[in-house]
This record gives sequence, C-alpha cells and structure tokens, in this order.
Amino acid sequence: MLDRSLLCSCVHEYMDVYAEVQSSDPAELINSPFGGRYCGPIPPRRRISLYRAIALSFYTDKNSTTPDIFEGRYAFINESEYMLPGRKGISKRTGAIISPTYPGAYPKDMSCTYQFIGKPSQRVRIEFRDFDLFFGGPHCPFDYVRVFDGPDNTSAVIGTYCGQQRNLVLYSSEHYLFIHFSTLQRTANTQNRGFKGIFEFSESFVKLDFIRENDGMHIRGSECDQKILSKKESTGFVYSPNYPFPYIPKVVCRYFVYGMQDAQNLERVKLEFSIFEIPKGEHKDKSESNCTDGYLKVYLKGQEVADAYDKFDHELCGGELPHAVISDGPRLVMVFSSGELQGRGFKAKYTFETEYKIPGTAAPDGTCSFTYRSTSRKKGEFNSPRYPSNYPSETNCSYVFLATPNEQVTIVFDHFKVKADGANTTGGAYGASVCFEDWLEMYVLYRDGTDRFLGRYCSLTAPGPVESPRGAVGIRVVLHTDLENVASGFKARYIFETAKSVFGDCGGNFSGEDSGIVTSPNFPANYDGPGKGLASRACNWYITARIGYKILLNFDYFAIEGEPATRGCAAAVMRLWLSPDSDMPPIEMCGEKPAMEHWQYVTQGQTARISFTSADKAIGAQGFRIIWTEVQDTPVGPSSTISLLCESTYHFQCLTSGYCISERLRCDGVKNCGPLDNSDEMHCES
Repeated sequence: MLDRSLLCSCVHEYMDVYAEVQSSDPAELINSPFGGRYCGPIPPRRRISLYRAIALSFYTDKNSTTPDIFEGRYAFINESEYMLPGRKGISKRTGAIISPTYPGAYPKDMSCTYQFIGKPSQRVRIEFRDFDLFFGGPHCPFDYVRVFDGPDNTSAVIGTYCGQQRNLVLYSSEHYLFIHFSTLQRTANTQNRGFKGIFEFSESFVKLDFIRENDGMHIRGSECDQKILSKKESTGFVYSPNYPFPYIPKVVCRYFVYGMQDAQNLERVKLEFSIFEIPKGEHKDKSESNCTDGYLKVYLKGQEVADAYDKFDHELCGGELPHAVISDGPRLVMVFSSGELQGRGFKAKYTFETEYKIPGTAAPDGTCSFTYRSTSRKKGEFNSPRYPSNYPSETNCSYVFLATPNEQVTIVFDHFKVKADGANTTGGAYGASVCFEDWLEMYVLYRDGTDRFLGRYCSLTAPGPVESPRGAVGIRVVLHTDLENVASGFKARYIFETAKSVFGDCGGNFSGEDSGIVTSPNFPANYDGPGKGLASRACNWYITARIGYKILLNFDYFAIEGEPATRGCAAAVMRLWLSPDSDMPPIEMCGEKPAMEHWQYVTQGQTARISFTSADKAIGAQGFRIIWTEVQDTPVGPSSTISLLCESTYHFQCLTSGYCISERLRCDGVKNCGPLDNSDEMHCES
C-alpha cells in the first residue's frame, strides 16, 4: 500500500507506477503494491510487469497540459523466460536464470528460490552475467541473493551477495545448488535491475578428491580453490587437479596455505616439490618461451590480500624440479593454470615452521637458535622473536656470536623490555633473585668449550655494552620466557673487530703495590666514546695483591650515563669482578653515586678486575675515581674488638674499619682505610 506521507516532494504533477497488478480492474490498484511516484526531469527506470499488466497513473492540478510532459515505449514480451521451474527444481543440463521483471526494476517484499538438482557425478556452475541489487552494506541486510552449497536453505552457505557484482561465478561442491533471492518490504524508491545468469551441470568440472581431507579444505563456491591452515608446525602435501593422473586443460585452481599468526604463534611456510611437470608453450618460431601455456605462480608476501596477483614471486613450468621456497610471513599462495596442454602436474610438501623474525643463520631443526659468524658477516642486528611485536611465551632462544682467532665481538643493546612482573627493586633488574620470570643471559665462550657467565637481565634494565675478552671465541646470548605475560623484548647489534690488547683501549695491570687509583679516561673531564667506525671503547684493569691479602675498593666518585632501574646501562657500563677466578658474574654499574653515599667493595681473593666499556652511542659523563688498597686477609672490625695484630710489614691497623694496611700509606693524602675511616690520615705532620 502507498504511504503518501513519504511522497510530499511530488505534489502538483506526478506519475505513479504499478508493475505488480494482478487484474486490469482499476479498483485492484488499491490492493496492488505501489511501484513508485515520479516527477521532475528524471524518468523512471525500465519496468517489466510481474504479472500481465502495468498501470500508470498521471495526476496534475494544472488547468491545461501539453503532449511533451512524458513519453515512453511499451512492448508485450514472451513470459516463458520468466517462468519458474516446477517443484522438482532445475535439472536440465544448461539454461538461464533470471530475476522476476529483469531487466526492469525488481519488486519489493519478494522471496524467490531456485533449486538445482544434478546427477550424482555432476557439479553445478552458475555464472551471473548481470547483477544489480540494492546495496545496504557489506553484510547485505536488505536485498540479497544467498547461495547454498546443497539442496536447500539448510545447507552450507557459499555467500550472500548484493550491490553490483562483476564476474560472479560459483560452483557447487556436489550435484546440488540452492539460491534464495530476497527483497525487503519498504517504501524507499529503489530501481535496481536484479540479475541474469546461466547455469550448467557437468561431469567435466574438476573433481575435488585431489584436495586431501587431512590437508586442505575446498573453498565453497570455487571450482577447485583450497585453503590449508596450520595445525601448529604441521606438514602435508598439495597436488595438481586430477593427480596422480594428467590434469585437465583450461583449469585455474588457487591454493591458500596459511600459517598461524596470533599473540603466541607466528609461522612461515616452506614448500618443497617432489614431482613437477607443467609443459611449456612455444612461440610460432619454435623458440622456447617462459610459461606461455600452463604455469604455477607462487606468492610469498601476502599479495592476495591486495588482490595483486600480477606481482608473483615465482612462475614455474617445464619439467625441472623447482627449488624449495619459503614464505615471507605466514601466507603462501599458489595459482595453477593448466593452459591448453596436459601434463602430469605436481606434488609438493608444505611445512609450517615457527617464524621468529630474527636475522641470522637459523638452526636446521627449527628451534629458536641462531648463529652469527665473523666469516659470514662482520656486523648486523639481532632481536627477540617478532620484535617490535611482543615475543611469545614459553620460549627459549639462543644467539651465538663466533669470532676468528684475531677478533673480538662487541654487542650493544638499543632497546630492552623483558617482562618481570614480580620484580621489586630500585637498583636494577639483575640476577636470578630478581629475574625469575622472563630474562636474558649472556656468556663469554672460550675455545676449550667452557663459558663464563656475564649476567642475567630483565625488566627495563638493559645490559651494558659487552666486548668479548681477548682469547675468547665469542659470546652467547640466551632469552627465556615463561608461561605468563610477555613484553616487546630487545633489539641489539653486533660487530666483529680486530682484537685489542688484554687491557683494551686503555687500562693496566697493578701488582706488588700497596695502593693505587683507577680513573675513567679523561677524568675529571668527561670520558668519550669509541673512534669513528668502531663499536666500543673498552678499558680493563687487573689488580693483584700478595698472597694472604685482599683488595679494598673505595669509590671516591662515580658518574656513568644510564640508570639501572629505569633504562639500564646500554650506553656505558662498569663491570667489577671481585673474584675473577670463580664462576660468579661481575657487578654491573652505571648511574651516579650521591655525594653522601659510600661505596666500597672487598675482593674475595687476592685479585680484582675492573672493566669500563662505552658504546658508540655514549654521550659522555665525568666517569669515576676508585681508590684501591691492599689489606691483610684478617677479620674486619674496629681495632678495639680485634685481638689479632697486623703483620710487621702491615703494622697500621685502621681504627674504625679494622683493616691492616701498609704503614707507608699513612699520611699520603689518600683515605686508604675506607670511606668512613680517615685514621690513616690523622695526626699527620703538616
């Protein structure tokens, strides 16, 4: 019925159209669906009656009219083209289907079904030559054509279509197909044509048994396209149509091989051919051409997402077995076109491999293990899995850097964020007591197969730049993640350089002395970074006391760029070994010592090692001044509580700290008893 409140724009002169009139009686117009009211210069689109009549109603409130107000043409056409099939559905081998009133505007509030029933050995092909429905959005909530892969509307849906479609060709999986055409009851003035198509039942369409049930899944609506989804590091095989028999000419099949991609998993696809025969075509001059007939195109970069099928990575044909290919990401797509000539086709094995997105030489077993050899590349980058995205949980990755005998390797971290939810520290996230969830460890590797633990790191505490010592074969970095929560991980770089002396770029060896001072380069001026083109600058100091003595280290001043708790020591770092001969890792230090704080350390044995390393990104700071003193290996405490006398050569005992130091250190202008004990500088003659 007409809702005339919606037609207020056409008031003084208009035409009403009725194309769904069941009787020629004018009274029937009241009960007939209203086909639209029109005025102005734009005429209605073509109309074809749903039954045997069309009614036009012209109204004007003017006193006179002229013949040129409107003009149209009419014709009586054979209704056989629009006759719907019987209850048993469409079963003739070929034919056409057409929406009611096509190519005129289709009626509203209509539901039509088309059932196609073939022989058990056949499949059904539908090709829409023209398709024009009202477009209400990508989900087609208003007018639509819905195609079912089976005998009725309870079957699996191939697709729902609306708007304007081009080259819409659909195939059934078996010998049934069902189509439902529905239009919405509404007053909106839509004038879309509907659709016209052709159908065919045939035994010649591709048989789908070449798609193995455990491997691939036929993409409904296509002749032979298939999708293969990973079951996590799974493997399987893909075949050409009709395999193991020669393929059918003039067939195009697509293979979508998709690995896992989510917060926890990322895979790539490896494709290895075991059988391959796709005959090449020839030009008229008999010269060999490159895949002018049949071919297999391989896409490794996800080109199908942008429908960029012209940008393939490989085009394969001939009888030579292709090399294995690996996707750049989780998707690999193949397009097989059989052409005019027949061939045996192909058989290929696909393997879903975990994709870590880590540069380097990967382990052949697919584990997260990567090797970096100086003989292959002198410098480069490495990172946590999938960086800058979050790394996966429950993962262990190993990075091994191997130098030649006359080289050292330097590693510098540029980004570091490793999950440590349980960490509760303000002094930096170091060590197993703090880093027990996710963590990164570093080791120095030696030629005898042993290694030396450098440290464990987590949270935001980036490791300081590290340079393998002279004589070492390289460095190993290990990343461990637990079952819960993740973070963005790390990004670092490495460089192999000619080996330096055992002291590095600066440093020295102290032995047979009572005391000394170690300072950073240029102190009290700011230290600087390495020379141009170099990765780091390193200074190593080795201090050795006599047997029976230890070394007291008093940090008189300390300011190295970085902050252990918030960003670590990525640009510059001091490492302090209090027991160099043990397996204990060094103390790693950066930041600034407040003037009121007192830092002192005593070695466990008679040796100490201090290293200072600045990376090429260091901006410089004032550095450090450390006073070291040889002290007797005796109980420590105020002299009033210690009954043990100092040896004759060390016959001065500090009053507060209780250390026994050389008498020669008294009144030398340096506090050798420690930061809180100046007894060695008391009662001195001026």
